[in-house]
Amino acid sequence: MNSVGEACTELKREYDQCFNRWFAESFLKGERAADPCGQLFRRYQLCVQKAIKEKDIPIEGLEFMGPSKGKAEGSS
Repeated sequence: MNSVGEACTELKREYDQCFNRWFAESFLKGERAADPCGQLFRRYQLCVQKAIKEKDIPIEGLEFMGPSKGKAEGSS
């Protein structure tokens, strides 16, 4: 699947490959060390944010889960 921004598609593929490799070769084998793909993810995230801004895609009112988000309301 391509990214929201054409310029971001290659970054998305690189991140997906990195994450899938880490998940299969480390995480599923019990190695819970930091995700080595974090820097790639941040580069991809910045690219997507830029594309959203350039395309004037309205995102107001959408909620995104991220590291600073707590549990969703009503969940336990």
